[in-house]
Amino acid sequence: MNWFAQRFELSRGGSQDNIRPMEGLRGFAVFLVFLVHYVSLVEPWVAKESITWVISHAMHTIGNSGVDLFFVLSGYLIYGSLMDRQQPFLRFMSRRIERIYPAFLVVLLLYLMLSFAFPSESKLPSTFAAGSVYLIQNMLLLPGIFPIEPIITVAWSLSYEMLYYLAIPGVIMLLNLHHRRAVWRTTFFLVVTLATTIYCALNGGHMRLVMFIAGILLFESTRATALSTPSSPLALLLLVAGLLTLLLPLGGSVGNAFKVLVLFFAFFTTCLTCFKNPSGGLAQAFTWTPLRWLGNISYSYYLIHGLALKSAFLILASVLPSAVLGPWFFWLLLPIAFLMTLPPSAALYLLVERPLSIKPPNPSLIVSHHSADDPSPIVRGHET
Repeated sequence: MNWFAQRFELSRGGSQDNIRPMEGLRGFAVFLVFLVHYVSLVEPWVAKESITWVISHAMHTIGNSGVDLFFVLSGYLIYGSLMDRQQPFLRFMSRRIERIYPAFLVVLLLYLMLSFAFPSESKLPSTFAAGSVYLIQNMLLLPGIFPIEPIITVAWSLSYEMLYYLAIPGVIMLLNLHHRRAVWRTTFFLVVTLATTIYCALNGGHMRLVMFIAGILLFESTRATALSTPSSPLALLLLVAGLLTLLLPLGGSVGNAFKVLVLFFAFFTTCLTCFKNPSGGLAQAFTWTPLRWLGNISYSYYLIHGLALKSAFLILASVLPSAVLGPWFFWLLLPIAFLMTLPPSAALYLLVERPLSIKPPNPSLIVSHHSADDPSPIVRGHET
């Protein structure tokens, strides 16, 4: 156990205990993303319109919210870091690049190698010029905000992350937020959320960007000592209700905006309860060590687990051609598939992400300073 703790433990303990449920929340988020890919790949073996098929599609829909939770946590961490400590923009962005790119580039290289090895699975354009442009677009993290298919399927969310990294320092500086009252800042971001929701409901657009604002409001709320903390049962109820809302048959831009807004408040309340009451039942559930360790490797897991799953299912298809099997197959294979994604994710974390992207502990830094350096920057589930 000490071997694992030395490699997968990031919490410092002491006065910084409230980082522990955040790690678990990140683990929960990346497990939701796993469900999306698992359901997509196992579908050929599930009988259409069966109870298992219905449940699996619900899992897929709910799993897409994992990236939204990552956005909330990223919004909280980055805004908190910038508000607690003024930083030169170039230094801030160099740290963000250092945090994202090493693991991303390794996985991107792996995808490119596999694209040449298996041309039928490649997304690369056939011509050298078009392929070069497409590769540069992916390296600049443009897929996501722009209608470009990413080489790494889940990397679309990194485009959202990078946009937030570029925008929030400018917002803080232009509006002089360091010298504004908390009430002013909170009101401003609530108005931005409302305006974005109305616009996206009427015209469509990147509604999920408001999840970063949920993280910003979360930071402001954790600093508001007069704000009462929701109880763990209430927060859990709102979390479940928010996730189930995604299953409502509401289509179009209005329906999407409504669902995102409900999830906005559900994730906000869940995180607020965990952060302000780390000894509460909900926070304690998210401090379960395996869940926290999964959260600590969540960026590496997010990037590579889809490739691991796809490889496993290609092998499975060669041994067991697509055929309708009983529900036992779906449920038996789920934990096996999840366990199979852990070794490559841990390897990427230990060999690339941790040594190249995560700074050594600095006990002198307060929670938000530490947090902005250590945890994974996404992302990440969603429509992956």
